[in-house]
Amino acid sequence: MEQAIGVFDSGIGGLTVLKAIKKQLPHENLIYLGDTARVPYGNKSKDNIIRYSIENTQFLLKHNIKILVVACNTSTAISLNILKEKFAIPILGVIEPGARRALEVTRSGRIGIIGTEATIKSGAYVRVLKDMRKDVIVFSKACPLFVPVVEEGLTNGKIAEEIVKHYLESFNTHFIDTMILGCTHYPLLKGLIKEYFKGSVKVVDSANETAKAVKELLENNRMLNYAKSDGISKFFVTDAAERFLKIGKTILGSSMEEVQLVTVEK
Repeated sequence: MEQAIGVFDSGIGGLTVLKAIKKQLPHENLIYLGDTARVPYGNKSKDNIIRYSIENTQFLLKHNIKILVVACNTSTAISLNILKEKFAIPILGVIEPGARRALEVTRSGRIGIIGTEATIKSGAYVRVLKDMRKDVIVFSKACPLFVPVVEEGLTNGKIAEEIVKHYLESFNTHFIDTMILGCTHYPLLKGLIKEYFKGSVKVVDSANETAKAVKELLENNRMLNYAKSDGISKFFVTDAAERFLKIGKTILGSSMEEVQLVTVEK
């Protein structure tokens, strides 16, 4: 099927998921929406997060997508079940794939989760982890400054290092062996996070695991694009297109050539 895979996030972080999907499924067409006018979602009310998620989905459906990937942990935590009830196409989130991977790699069963305020407050990761393994011990922390740091392109240097230290030092007393990056922006700080733990903690982001889940869904439903040429990717944002393009190129490289500015609000 030549129809595209739709992907949305509150901003630029979901490009980590799109990149992983492109690697797993190079022949698939992709359409990405970054809701940069309303980023971050993590400090917004539940009702607004649901409304944003519905509007983003409706926009992507106008482009005749075949499946939807909610590449935003906050939207996944708050809105995924509502989106699945409201829309007829297959919809995947990023929480379950990341949680499953964390349980595969942990030895002690002591897992840390960092995410936005809304994701952590929702308890979504804890519920999913406990459903999969009852005896897992979970420590959660909201890291609200990580998203603006990434959106501003400040992923290296003293500012990012100090913010990473500020949020992660409380985990030193919890003796975790695995950390879930519970926001798709956070993999862009993965190097600093791994450096902080000095190799003692396995760092899990959901991008690769979500891409595997997308591939499995397409295969099981016979929805793969069997074209031999590389797929086409289109990018849309709701604000700050030039900045998105600049930072996006550092993530995706030369494959990102153009970003279109759109409105998704009704």
